[in-house]
Amino acid sequence: MNNKIIGIILIAVGAALALWGYNVYDAAGSQIDRALSGDTPIEAWLGMVGGAVCIGIGLLRIK
Repeated sequence: MNNKIIGIILIAVGAALALWGYNVYDAAGSQIDRALSGDTPIEAWLGMVGGAVCIGIGLLRIK
């Protein structure tokens, strides 16, 4: 039972992290930086990759 609750929490946190990372990636300032220098902010990578990892671990916990 506890594994399922932890899994659901991890999925929710992962989804929020991934959305936050995408919002940082899609922000106007970030788009200008990418257009000029080609660099993506580290916060965007951390949010999207961290969110995907949390979702993956959460799905494993639910099973």
